[in-house]
Amino acid sequence: MRLQSSLTQSILLFISLLLASQVFSYYAVFNYALMPSLQQFNKILAHELNLVLDDEGPLKSDEPLRHQLLERLGVTVHSLDSDRALEFHHAVSIDLMSEEMSQELGSPTEVRLLLSDESYILWMHIEKLPNSIIRIPLSELQEEDFAPLFRNSLIMALLIIAGGWLFIRLQNRPLLALEKVAKDVGRGEIPPPLAEKGALEIRSVTRAFNQMSKGIQELEEDRALLMAGISHDLRTPLTRIRLATEMMSPENSYLAEGIISDTEECNEIISQFMDYLKPVNQESFEAVDITPIVSDVASSEGGYEVEIKTDLTPNLLPVKGSAIAIKRALSNLVVNALRYGNGWVKISTGMTADKQLVWISVEDNGPGIEPSQIERLFDPFTRGDTARGSEGTGLGLAIVKRIVSQHSGSVVMRNRSEGGLIAQISFPTK
Repeated sequence: MRLQSSLTQSILLFISLLLASQVFSYYAVFNYALMPSLQQFNKILAHELNLVLDDEGPLKSDEPLRHQLLERLGVTVHSLDSDRALEFHHAVSIDLMSEEMSQELGSPTEVRLLLSDESYILWMHIEKLPNSIIRIPLSELQEEDFAPLFRNSLIMALLIIAGGWLFIRLQNRPLLALEKVAKDVGRGEIPPPLAEKGALEIRSVTRAFNQMSKGIQELEEDRALLMAGISHDLRTPLTRIRLATEMMSPENSYLAEGIISDTEECNEIISQFMDYLKPVNQESFEAVDITPIVSDVASSEGGYEVEIKTDLTPNLLPVKGSAIAIKRALSNLVVNALRYGNGWVKISTGMTADKQLVWISVEDNGPGIEPSQIERLFDPFTRGDTARGSEGTGLGLAIVKRIVSQHSGSVVMRNRSEGGLIAQISFPTK
């Protein structure tokens, strides 16, 4: 589970609260149930010991009765040098019981507790019996007596955690579905409306998302209609104009050349708009080898007057995408470099060390660009030397960014240290 996820954070908060609750419960049981019982036990035990050990008490002349009472209590007295004294040295000192027993017996007393094979054993060393230690078996207090408490507490905690995890997971299920369809929308797909389930707030978010998705679908339909209108309603009259121009008399040839040039520019502008608005069908993506695409672009865009160098890395992994779209993006970068460079362009390819990305870089030796304008390079309709965009519509680099984004890749531009500009596009291999 990711620590940043709502499910993980909710579970961690739930466990923290549960642990705090358990700690408080044990604290309450210890202070309000166990401690009063222990103090009462201390007083009773001290009173019985006082009767037995007090040389001035009612049993001072009846030594057999003293021994009989000690035996009934299970109390035995041992020398500090005896083998039994080893238990005393291994026992754990209980400060609270030592203080209270010292007050009750009127003599400094050290109380220690040990868990033996039979039961818990209480050891006492009373200062007025300097060479002796008293052993008192707590036969009614067994280790197994605490086992059900811890076992039941653990089972209850696990049941609460499991129930909380199930509840939170059910609450988050609509959010997971919303996340999935949101990614689909981000990839240009239009999923069917989500079922409005879950808490009130989640249903409200789902309803708003369905409305947004419907609006995006309507925009896509309007865009498709716009593309069809541009293709048919504008190119048809342009074609008629060109045909009419070519039929003009030779005396008007100077006018015909200008009109033909203008119609070709209009067709190019229309093509750029079409490319920018054209949606991508990721289901048609296939494995694409970058190397032949780079070679084709270098040979088609280069010529006698322009030198396009290549530095191609062999054995690149294929990327998943559309070969035509990737070629169009690379061509736009090369055309931009040729337009603003000084007759030198270099195309390089490579792959990251983890083999997750394949990249293509296009370099030129032009004047470069102001760092403050680099972020504007890929904005639509940015053009002219101030931003080195494509002439005409200013959509050339915007088309590059759109194609790369549709392929889940990235595009970066920066100034070269030697002068000029370098543009790098990267595509994932998986």
